[in-house]
Amino acid sequence: MQVNPGTDQMTYRAPQGRATVRIGTAAWSIPKEHASAFPAAGSHPERYSAVFNAVEINSSFYRPHRTATYERWAASVPEDFHFAVKAPRAITHERRLRDVSDLLDRFLSEVKGLGRKLGPLLIQLPPRLGFLAGVADCFLSELRTRIEGSIVCEPRHASWFTPEVEALLAELRIARVAADPAPVSGADQPSSWRGLAYYRLHGSPRIYYSAYSAEYLAANAERLVCDAAAEVWCIFDNTAAFAATNDALATKALVQGKRIEPAS
Repeated sequence: MQVNPGTDQMTYRAPQGRATVRIGTAAWSIPKEHASAFPAAGSHPERYSAVFNAVEINSSFYRPHRTATYERWAASVPEDFHFAVKAPRAITHERRLRDVSDLLDRFLSEVKGLGRKLGPLLIQLPPRLGFLAGVADCFLSELRTRIEGSIVCEPRHASWFTPEVEALLAELRIARVAADPAPVSGADQPSSWRGLAYYRLHGSPRIYYSAYSAEYLAANAERLVCDAAAEVWCIFDNTAAFAATNDALATKALVQGKRIEPAS
């Protein structure tokens, strides 16, 4: 399914002010086959943000960015555009949440360059990193005390999907990613805390590569519109074969078609 909904960037708000819906991709690359859906002139962030209202920065997982770089990105997008930023792998995969205060100092100092356009901080955990009391809870508590904004966690080990961990996340006002494909049972559903719902779609059946079917995208759009969270994000991470852009464009068109009205 190829779509070209035009370049009207807006925030999609359900009738009666139910939820802000943010749709985007992991990174703002624009594949050649979808270039006609975006303005021809401008930087990648400028062109991308003319169509979508959110992006997930994944490069921060691999390498740090200067505060000035984040400031430049923020200055190049509309006022209502938001950036989710993935936490560095040094925090999550190398130190595995232990003794990371110095790394948090650097990361949080860098992302403050986004200012009011900073959206959720994404904490994606290694598949084999279980919930360890005294480590995971201490990390999440420290992170929450250091930022007021949104945090979303993507655990991939079954030990994170318990009532006790769910209660901890709710207490700390931390959302859990609703992921597809789900690495463990329940991982495809958002957490019970309703401040934020964050759908992170990696591609299925071939993770990171496969495009989603028209039927899946229609059902997903309905889910986004009906979600009762205060803010709803949908990020397509199936970028390896450039499927994410078309899936996000299709989702935007579907959401707009479900009586979604521009936010005032």
